[in-house]
Amino acid sequence: MSGGNRGIGFEICRGLAALGLRVALGSRDPAAGNEAIEKFGPALRSRVMTVQLDVTDTDSVADAVARVQSQWKQVDVLVNNAGVYLDESDNAITVPIDVVQTTLQTNLVGALRLCQAVIPGMRQRRYGRIVNVSSGYGAESSQDSGGVLAYKLSKLGLNGMTRILAAELAGSGVLVNAMDPGWVRTRMGGRSAHRTAEQGADTALFLATLPQDGPTGAFFRDRRQIPW
Repeated sequence: MSGGNRGIGFEICRGLAALGLRVALGSRDPAAGNEAIEKFGPALRSRVMTVQLDVTDTDSVADAVARVQSQWKQVDVLVNNAGVYLDESDNAITVPIDVVQTTLQTNLVGALRLCQAVIPGMRQRRYGRIVNVSSGYGAESSQDSGGVLAYKLSKLGLNGMTRILAAELAGSGVLVNAMDPGWVRTRMGGRSAHRTAEQGADTALFLATLPQDGPTGAFFRDRRQIPW
């Protein structure tokens, strides 16, 4: 689980632990990850471990996955939640290129790094669930409104990656889906957002525990499939 120490990611970790899964809470700052785990009750805390994880760093991703495999032998579920929202300009013509590059490296390339690290084992075991936390800004219709170029491109790309991976993994037992948590009250979403982090996390829990005949290559909000 990337980006697990706060907001939606924290609630996904807590929800998965409550469902009985062992959870690796990924955090760029291990201290922040350990602090987050302390907020769980004793019963849930016993099923959660912190892993230092920077999705923009290939070695960090490899080390995090190796640590989980060493501790628990395998990775059955991956939730790609780590993300940044850096657009300060609504003008796609003037947005700094480094903002676009940093956003894509975290929101899209980082998610792909993790997928590439865990999919071989999932495919070998013929079981895996990959949940990509996307956004309504990643829907094709959102591109018609202009603005927020870097973030929109990253989520549009994440949605495209979801579909490509799902097609490549068809029939393998590995299900890959994307979700829109909605506008959630987090550090990224702001205080004006109308949804709680728990509400934003719910669809991820649904997708992470799909049955073997569950959907793949689809986009969801509130546990219902929505258009790309």
